[in-house]
Amino acid sequence: MNPEDYSEIFKALSHPLRLKIACGLLHKGKCNVNTMVERLGESQSLISQHLNILKKSGIIKGYREGNIIWYRLENELAAKLLKNIELKLCD
Repeated sequence: MNPEDYSEIFKALSHPLRLKIACGLLHKGKCNVNTMVERLGESQSLISQHLNILKKSGIIKGYREGNIIWYRLENELAAKLLKNIELKLCD
């Protein structure tokens, strides 16, 4: 991996809400927007904005099942970095 790969991941995870979303997906495997709204206490539009940033950076992907879009952490480097965070951010 080159420094640019790490830089893009750190940039995408630099916002506290995006970091929470990514950590949640790491631990839960998959999640939909409605569950994120409920658990994070933020508006659907705000969470959707942050999901788009994570998708554009290649950290997550969305998968449609009927009317529901499920999001999953897809970037192995991002997963490794999140697993190594020693703080309790991902609990």
